[in-house]
Amino acid sequence: MPFQPIRRRLLLTAAGAAALVATAYGSGHTASRPPPQSPRRLAGGFPEGFRWGTATSAYRVEGAAQEGGRGASIWDTFTREPGRIRDGSTGHVSVDHYNRYREDVALMKSIGARTYRFSIAWPRVFPEGRGRDNPKGLDFYDRLVDELLASGIEPYATLYHWDLPQALQDRGGWESRDTAEAFGEYAAYIASRLTERVPQIFTINEMQTFVEQGHETGNFAPGLKLPPGRLNQVRHHAVLAHGLAVQAVRASGRRGTKVGPAENIATALPSVETVENIKAAELATRELNAPYLTVMMEGRYTDAYRAKAGRDGGGRAGPRLLPVEPARQFRGLTTPQITGSQHCVDRRCAEIEFPFRIACETWKQFSHMDGSSPNIRKPGVPAVPRWATL
Repeated sequence: MPFQPIRRRLLLTAAGAAALVATAYGSGHTASRPPPQSPRRLAGGFPEGFRWGTATSAYRVEGAAQEGGRGASIWDTFTREPGRIRDGSTGHVSVDHYNRYREDVALMKSIGARTYRFSIAWPRVFPEGRGRDNPKGLDFYDRLVDELLASGIEPYATLYHWDLPQALQDRGGWESRDTAEAFGEYAAYIASRLTERVPQIFTINEMQTFVEQGHETGNFAPGLKLPPGRLNQVRHHAVLAHGLAVQAVRASGRRGTKVGPAENIATALPSVETVENIKAAELATRELNAPYLTVMMEGRYTDAYRAKAGRDGGGRAGPRLLPVEPARQFRGLTTPQITGSQHCVDRRCAEIEFPFRIACETWKQFSHMDGSSPNIRKPGVPAVPRWATL
């Protein structure tokens, strides 16, 4: 069935409305930061420097699954398995961004987009995951970046949006440390070739989502349902891959390139704005993100996370977790220069299974178009009894 232009326009318009590149201020350790108490804001309420744009992932839009020397990804395999996708859809053709990127960039320009965050298909650049590169694969991204810059659209590149080369999955996937090391090599290759024109790099998109949905529930590729110990190993190798990629981009990319994760962050809000409850919300946010963003920022797993993991979190019989890893591999983790955040949380903090109970609750950001949220309690109304607070 031929692709209808109106659907293509609606897709890109929806992407422009939904995808924000929230990198208003660089947070590198050498950069100066505006005073947090009084950021300058535009008339519409957004800080100066806030960028509106569009975003896609390679497997969802590129198509051309067997063109230009691209290798197979885990999503190619996953979508071919009966029963995995309700209507049998695949990304084999999708919206054919690979062949129609000029039209797509023109549509972005027509809706006023000023940025475009695209992901690079790892198997398009390294069909086997590592080793011999595929020059035709990188050529596509060179052409795309040229088109974006000529149209006044700033490019942001994501190195991994879940399309692991199938060849690496066949050799253990994210359960294997080799995959993390291969990701570091891939990141160095991209950084050395694109950062002259793409000075903002995201390492991994929504690490929590691809780990949990792909390796615990089996809903996403590669469709695994791993026991806790093996799942923690996947989590750890994903964090390790991020750290190695940060180091690779800093070592191989243009000086001044900003690099960081694009993570879906769980955020806790205090039900009552007292010192105790604000502190409780801070602790809850730290623990909710313990396996991912917290360890990236702090360079080690929290005591509560390790205690909850127990034997499945380390030791001779368990996976190797931080800080067992050599410290030099994680220096880059604690100073991300850009962080894209996507909040998708709807849990009360009082229900968290950690060694504390706290009077705060989380909310789903953008739950209503007017910005309101039914989960925010009125001032002075506690979410849980006083004895349950920290």
